[in-house]
Amino acid sequence: MTAMSPEEAVAHVLSTNPTFAVAPAEIRGVTYKAFKNIPPTVPALLAAGMAQHADGAANYLLYEGERWTYGAFSEEVHRMSHVLKDTFGIGKQDRVAIALRNYPELLTAVLAISATGATVVFLNAWWTTQELEYALRDSDAKLVFADGPRAERLQPLTAELDLTVIGVRDGEQMSQHKYGALRDGASSAEPLDITIDTDDDFAVMYSSGTMGHPKGVVQTHRSAVNAVFTWLMQAVVAPLVTPPEGGAPDALRPSALVATPLFHVTATHPLFLLSLVAGAHVTLMRKWDAEEAVRLIRSEKITRFLGVPTQSAELMTAARRMGTQLETLDYVGSGGAKRPGAQVAALADAFPNAGIATGWGMTETNALGIGMIGDDYVARPECAGKLHPPVQELKLLDDDGNEVPLGELGEITVKSPANMRCYLNQPEATADALQDGWLKTGDLAVMDADGYITILDRKKNIIIRGGENIACLDVEGALHRLPHVIDACAFSVPDERLGESVGACVQLAEGASMTHAEMAQALDSHLAQFKIPQHLWVQHEPLARGTTDKIDRRSLRAVCLENGDNKA
Repeated sequence: MTAMSPEEAVAHVLSTNPTFAVAPAEIRGVTYKAFKNIPPTVPALLAAGMAQHADGAANYLLYEGERWTYGAFSEEVHRMSHVLKDTFGIGKQDRVAIALRNYPELLTAVLAISATGATVVFLNAWWTTQELEYALRDSDAKLVFADGPRAERLQPLTAELDLTVIGVRDGEQMSQHKYGALRDGASSAEPLDITIDTDDDFAVMYSSGTMGHPKGVVQTHRSAVNAVFTWLMQAVVAPLVTPPEGGAPDALRPSALVATPLFHVTATHPLFLLSLVAGAHVTLMRKWDAEEAVRLIRSEKITRFLGVPTQSAELMTAARRMGTQLETLDYVGSGGAKRPGAQVAALADAFPNAGIATGWGMTETNALGIGMIGDDYVARPECAGKLHPPVQELKLLDDDGNEVPLGELGEITVKSPANMRCYLNQPEATADALQDGWLKTGDLAVMDADGYITILDRKKNIIIRGGENIACLDVEGALHRLPHVIDACAFSVPDERLGESVGACVQLAEGASMTHAEMAQALDSHLAQFKIPQHLWVQHEPLARGTTDKIDRRSLRAVCLENGDNKA
């Protein structure tokens, strides 16, 4: 077969495969390009994937020796959807929260909640009680799936917030409602018959914003499934661009390792939700361990690895130490943060059968966005890639909202049916970010004549530590709680392993002192561990300020990094 260019391959698929047909769709008064023949909702993905999983007979899910066929997984989803409806009265307009590590029950809960017409609220499993309280108040979720550590953190909130907790695994012993017993006592194992509109809300995912508290990103069913089918289409386009060599063995069944938290889009959307309609097997890791990842990839013949850049680097090191090139891998992608350019060629050398890939997306875009793979990426290791077709549009805009010329810096602004509906309870932030269907992302980039995009900076005061977004104002707000802290500024510090770590410079009252250890201990109950500064600078003079009397974050950061931290 003659190889096609990427543009030719996309045009061929759009004209010959009705699954990926695109048509105009009016969404909340704005016309978008959208897939017209795909499943309309997230729970519909489960049924649509049955044929791709041998009518339910194929092994689908593995977690630490526990296995589910696709049929058994689907039955558990249906049972829990009946439990939510019959026992707890859950339905449309309700929001149900999930506070779990990467357990199989997280996957079944996502689909069971959405099958009732309710909205899934993803809670960060690393949050403190205070952080959980904010999101629960903000979302008004009254029912929560929680494992042991999360159930313990929720206990001080249950009476005040009128919470009902469904205990999962080690959370069952401290909860009145036990997941296992509820599932086994369900009234039916058949799908619920509930009408859900494609533009109804599917989920709320919290993403750190510049205003301190995380923002609840409201995703709809349409936005999630349009993202899923964009990625599915890439799998159809790829062999047209790079045809398999004659006599090559049949490709392995798609199989994904989920090594990042399922409360983030990097794991939920392009791994879990995509697996339903891609016919892919899923292996969950409860906690990241590079050597265990190597063992799982080898034993389960895993083909797809998608994690934060730190994880792919550690996977490479572990594979070399264990003497393997992980021949089954055909995709090693990064999400959540930019991969250091120097890693790209090394990964390509370590995993010669895999396409090394990069991607840029946001919670606000259901993880859809920009990417590239293979030789393109090796040749442009500092680049983010090209816009994924066919339903997205992109502009780079200046501060006045005008498109910038090629090669000039502008804010990435995207329009697609995968964009969020709004920020929960934040109409002003929504109006600022979403204008006539176009989402202002806060990322600054340049585009070349071939459409390749390189991200150079962020407008937002966000630190990305190992794929976790951390708002500088969130850290600063916690620091201001501490005795003797007059002023505080948080910023990113380069980190070879994590990409960025958290640094902070504080102004203390005259005569006061504070060590890094004292700061970390004082912040322990206010901030999740990943947000606590790893680097601290202390001074008694005022922090540097600009002409508008705001802290000059960039110049202060530059001075601190030049001098080295004094965190002892």
